[in-house]
Amino acid sequence: MTDLRELYQELILDHNKRPRNRRKLESANRQCDGYNPLCGDRVTIFVKVKDDVVEDVSFEGSGCAISTASASLMTESIKGKSLAEAKAVFERFHNMVTSEESAKSPESSLGKLQVFSGVVRYPARVKCATLAWHTFNAALASKIETVSTE
Repeated sequence: MTDLRELYQELILDHNKRPRNRRKLESANRQCDGYNPLCGDRVTIFVKVKDDVVEDVSFEGSGCAISTASASLMTESIKGKSLAEAKAVFERFHNMVTSEESAKSPESSLGKLQVFSGVVRYPARVKCATLAWHTFNAALASKIETVSTE
């Protein structure tokens, strides 16, 4: 189990140091800002939706390692998915990081996102891990107000 935790920690650190899809997406047709006042994380999610498919997704912002890694892994996991599939991934992810039972045996369908299964034990960190996801959902709904974790 220690080896698995170390692997998870390495993956989070890698995505924090070298975030994937961290850029302004000029062709985005949806976007939203998010803010976590608890630790100061800020994120802007850019989404290009075409024919009900997340054709591209990116983010900009600053935050802790968990917040940045979550945004990075989120963009990798939902790019190319239908809107329904992307929302289903969000639901499974959110359930995993907020439910002790789900975290004990995270869905293998979440792939690399399983690295966040331990976050459930740290309630303040749940907000860090879910900020980008809630902001993504708000972008899909074309919300213009900033998403807050409070």
